[in-house]
Amino acid sequence: MKFGLFGACSGICADPDVAARVAQRAEAAGFESLWTGEHVVLPEPRQAPSPAEPDFPMLHPATGLAYLAAVTRRIRLGTGIVLIAQRNPVVLAKEMASLDVLSRGRLILGIGAGYLHQEFRALGIPFEERGARTDEAIDAMRALWLQPHPAFRGRFTSFNNVQAQPRPTQPGGPPIVIGGSSDAALRRTLLKAQGWYGFAMDEAQVEQVLARLARLGEQLERPPELGPLEISLSPRGALTPERIARFAELGVHRLIPLMPQDSEVAIARWLDSLEPMLG
Repeated sequence: MKFGLFGACSGICADPDVAARVAQRAEAAGFESLWTGEHVVLPEPRQAPSPAEPDFPMLHPATGLAYLAAVTRRIRLGTGIVLIAQRNPVVLAKEMASLDVLSRGRLILGIGAGYLHQEFRALGIPFEERGARTDEAIDAMRALWLQPHPAFRGRFTSFNNVQAQPRPTQPGGPPIVIGGSSDAALRRTLLKAQGWYGFAMDEAQVEQVLARLARLGEQLERPPELGPLEISLSPRGALTPERIARFAELGVHRLIPLMPQDSEVAIARWLDSLEPMLG
């Protein structure tokens, strides 16, 4: 089992000094990865399905993780998740390739279609197009990363006779992890990604999703170049050795618990409580 931490660039860790100290402490303790989420805007006043109050600070993922890359050496850096349907994939491909280069190949690119309709409205992007935009954007980014002479023609993005250098450090580009448990997200996971990421789920929910993935896997032909599917999870509730064992039994490869938001002291105590479980 690998262990990450979620919340590396938001809340308390939107403060760069706090974020650096937490990242360095996590790396020294042996955590495998640091993860951050994304929302460009949040509705004010808070309205469903917003995950946080409108004044909750969230750094831009590429900016925040590039900063953490500079103050760490080994720990991997994950986006959990980048809202890819809200982005120009040509620009996003450059951002994420740059982050992979600056971190010397430590990026894990978690992506999702998005669910906050108020955010799509503020960005002027049709909410109902988010699934189609997500699928196309993955292919467009990989064209820029992998093709000797990148060319792509799609419904939302088209290009040719261009180069986007530097390419990512990791061969094949950073591994892509899909967030979400809809049927579309699970199909996308099997056909286009190296991994799946579940957020704030308990054992029963994870078991159900993994069973659905298995059934879909019998119907779909997974591209062999994607390799075995890696399962990552931010669990709901506190971790215990018994819960860790149960998640491993279910087939989870990486646990990414959510950091507390009370204070930096509370984070330090929480890290101390988790360290004996790292194995």
